[in-house]
Amino acid sequence: MGNNLASRILIALLVGLVFGGAIQAFAAPDGFLQTVLIANTFGTGGSLFVAMIKLVVMPLIFISIVNAVCTLEDISQFGRLGVKTFGLYLVNTVIAITAAIFLATLLQPGLGADLGLADASVSLSLREPPSLLAMVVGIVPENPFQAFAEGNILQILFMAIMTGVAIKKLENHDTHSASKAFAVANNLMMKLITMIMSLAPWGVFFLTAQMAATLDMASILSVMSYVGTGLLVIVFWLFVFYPLVVGAITRRRPMEFIRQTREQMMFALSTASSNATIPVTLRTLTDKLNVSSRVAGFSVPLGATMNMSGAAIYMVVATIFVANAYGLTLSGAELITLGFTTFLLAIATGGIPGGAIVTIGVLLHTLGLPVEALGIIIAVDRILDAACTVVNVVGDTAVSTIVAHTEANYEAQSEAGINPAYA
Repeated sequence: MGNNLASRILIALLVGLVFGGAIQAFAAPDGFLQTVLIANTFGTGGSLFVAMIKLVVMPLIFISIVNAVCTLEDISQFGRLGVKTFGLYLVNTVIAITAAIFLATLLQPGLGADLGLADASVSLSLREPPSLLAMVVGIVPENPFQAFAEGNILQILFMAIMTGVAIKKLENHDTHSASKAFAVANNLMMKLITMIMSLAPWGVFFLTAQMAATLDMASILSVMSYVGTGLLVIVFWLFVFYPLVVGAITRRRPMEFIRQTREQMMFALSTASSNATIPVTLRTLTDKLNVSSRVAGFSVPLGATMNMSGAAIYMVVATIFVANAYGLTLSGAELITLGFTTFLLAIATGGIPGGAIVTIGVLLHTLGLPVEALGIIIAVDRILDAACTVVNVVGDTAVSTIVAHTEANYEAQSEAGINPAYA
């Protein structure tokens, strides 16, 4: 079913792009096809599909993490698992920022670009980078229901971990009963995901057709160097960096990793949402890459919140593009500031379509660059935001696969009587 679904999604993606592009080329902007078919019919169909995905995301995160903690034989495993997963996500983001700065300063996107499309109505809702301490304090929710309603994944992660730890500390009988209940609930969520994913080809078709029918091609052509630089870094990360790193650590063939994640890539490309892709990422890990549900259930929701390597690439390239387009040169100290600020903002970026726009505005403000340039960034946001989402979610898969491999080695050495710390 997995390969067949991936093929159907690919066909839907291609047909949607061709169909939407034809409508933009030949249909009147305010005609029947654009207003009734694209905006109303396809827009409604795509929105309904994404809404169904988002319906299960928050309960899925809570249930999967509680279930993952409950399946740990020793609660100390949680600390080891958490440190490795958290650390790898941070390292991935730092490397992505470094590579993006290097390539963007080498290729110099935006030299000679015309930024006449700046939108004066664009304004920032943030004026400074997020405080790391404030982010830590904000992890603890004052109102758990509000955390679910607002989709605050960090707060949901905190509640789920605390719930799982509390269940493990109950009496044996109560622990078994509560753990079994969450295991059944997790199976139920997987079944719901399977049902929703059966509609994925239609959802992808609606979303991509609408995107292709409404893109401003003139805006894209005017900043092709910017878009090209961003896509170059993204393609390298997806098809070279991730597969080679996973292959070097897990001995899994790079081409195999690419094939197993193609359904996930296409879904992320069509939705442009890391959060909405969580169910597909979990399916990819457990069904195709044979990662245990314990590791996947813990690492994927965490990655959807803090593993924003794609968003980091997007923000760095966009900021350097704006500097070049306005004839400004960023000094070495300013590039360091750009990298550090991007690191904080990438973790704070929401896993929703367009989540990087405000954070790019904060970067421009922090570095003293013209905020009005957000207009042109928004004009091509659909392309780069969707592509960066693919980097984010495949990064979740890569990190989860590596963590699962190291956990399997640790357990094998423990069973053999070898102290893993000295192996």
